[in-house]
Amino acid sequence: MTLKTCSFEKEIAQLLARGQWPQAATPELRAHLSSCSSCADLVLVTLAFQSARAASDAVPNLPAPGVLWWRAQLRRRNAAVERVGKPILGAQIFAISVTLIFVVGLVVSQATHGLSWLSWLQQIPQPQFAPLSMDSFSPAALFTSGSSLLVLIPLLATLALLSGVVVYLASEKQ
Repeated sequence: MTLKTCSFEKEIAQLLARGQWPQAATPELRAHLSSCSSCADLVLVTLAFQSARAASDAVPNLPAPGVLWWRAQLRRRNAAVERVGKPILGAQIFAISVTLIFVVGLVVSQATHGLSWLSWLQQIPQPQFAPLSMDSFSPAALFTSGSSLLVLIPLLATLALLSGVVVYLASEKQ
């Protein structure tokens, strides 16, 4: 083994690195290759590595089996969530329809009474600004005469508001 380097070795290495080896080589370099074993070995090894690299680049890189398994599990979970979401959509439609039926019923009920449906407001006694005591409070008095609407309307409005909130929250989680 000799430690001397060939004067053409650097030029041949550059041509090999650029991928121009036999086409751009001068006839002098080709003739030198047949007489210099160091340059011939350089060309042989470099071309072998380049062809091995091209062959390995042609093989498709498959993802790791763990990644494939994870993707399959993710698809399975998404399909399960989709199957569970269908009844939720039905519940949302039901809640919206109940709310709409309630609103339409209220509007029809009030339309049949005309504009006199607010006349019960005049029948409410005016407060006397006396200190309230639990002895004078009677819950049954709220449901007698015309004051039952005083409780009924806020309760129905609360029901409509809560059904709207439930529908919003159910659709937000999807």
